[in-house]
Amino acid sequence: MDDDSGTPAPTGLRATALLGRPKLWLIPTVLTGLLALLLSLLYMGGIVDPNRELHDLPIALVNSDAGKALPGQQQNLGTQIAHSIVTDTSSRAAGWRQLTRAQAQRELDSGKVYGALVIPAGFTDSVAALTTANATARPTITVLTNPGKGSLGSSLASKISTTAAQQASLTIGKQLTAVAKADSTQKLLLADPVRIATQVGHPIGGNSGIGLTAFYYTLLLVLAGFMGGNVISNGVDTALGYADNEIGPWHTRRPTVPINRTQTLLLKMVMTAGITLLSVSLIMLACVSILGMDATHIPLLWIYSYCAALAVGLGVQAINAAFGGIGQLVSMFVFIVLGLPSSGATVPLQAVPGFYRFLSHFEPMRQLSDGVRAILYFDARGDAGLTRAWTMIGVGTAIGLLFGFAMVRYYDRKGHKRLTPQPMA
Repeated sequence: MDDDSGTPAPTGLRATALLGRPKLWLIPTVLTGLLALLLSLLYMGGIVDPNRELHDLPIALVNSDAGKALPGQQQNLGTQIAHSIVTDTSSRAAGWRQLTRAQAQRELDSGKVYGALVIPAGFTDSVAALTTANATARPTITVLTNPGKGSLGSSLASKISTTAAQQASLTIGKQLTAVAKADSTQKLLLADPVRIATQVGHPIGGNSGIGLTAFYYTLLLVLAGFMGGNVISNGVDTALGYADNEIGPWHTRRPTVPINRTQTLLLKMVMTAGITLLSVSLIMLACVSILGMDATHIPLLWIYSYCAALAVGLGVQAINAAFGGIGQLVSMFVFIVLGLPSSGATVPLQAVPGFYRFLSHFEPMRQLSDGVRAILYFDARGDAGLTRAWTMIGVGTAIGLLFGFAMVRYYDRKGHKRLTPQPMA
């Protein structure tokens, strides 16, 4: 567009001229590089080698064998096997818990163990019968899985239990072949006499993603709170005239509304509480009604989902109010970047480095996923993690409110007003 004198209007600086300014490159380059490095270390660091990090994975050990000891031995075979398993110091992978069959089932049903190894009643008698004409079937040791604890965790527990049972079978086989008078075919059977059966100790529904729906549903709640909080924050700032609204080639700036930081944060948090109702309802509609995800205790799941997403949303508002322009980046690290690898929802916390286990004590995603898992897979039992999840939601919400309002009240008292951006000279 030309002015009245016929001189073309200035078009501004060219990009090629700005590219030569080192200061323009500095901050984006440093931040992008740090983000790429941190994300790589944090995400991959938790899953590179679960077997190397694995230690004290809770597994139940049930010895129901009450038979008499074999000739020349002081203990029956079930007691010998249980003792050798719990005293084995060659591996630290399992944290064996010696329980009765009923106790083990309660632990499976509450998600406190990842699996169980069960030595049945009459095990010694069935082994002894192999060397006689009374043998009718191979003795069996049962490995119970718990898919509600996640496919990887249940698989690791099954692998550990199966390995222990196989080792026990070979040990028993050496004892039998040393004393039994049998032909070569019978000795081949006696060398590995125990059959290992794998069963589901605590079944979950077929539409449960092999134990992964709890993690992905939790991720949806966190993302709903995180994205919703940021959208609301940006929308309010735009409507109040403290941020520009730019969509494609259209740019608008509304008149600035005189309002302090405390009242602005209150407005954003109230809106977050209201809009989260819609977000959570749509999440449940999509997951449960449309996609058919297995879910029970629907009213409880809805209330819990709302409180979980709201706690995240209020936390996002508090962080944005405290940190300003970098608030979105800070909240992304708090709720997502550090939360995913320390949630224990895909990789058991017993199979991740100590740094992630430390984070799991307070990172929101771990607390929320425990509650979702308890509702979806473990009959909403409090001892399955639901009680702790409710407690941590309350604690997290209180911290978010106190931190957010303490910061904005401090800014208001110090006279730090929210100024509108000024044009570049």
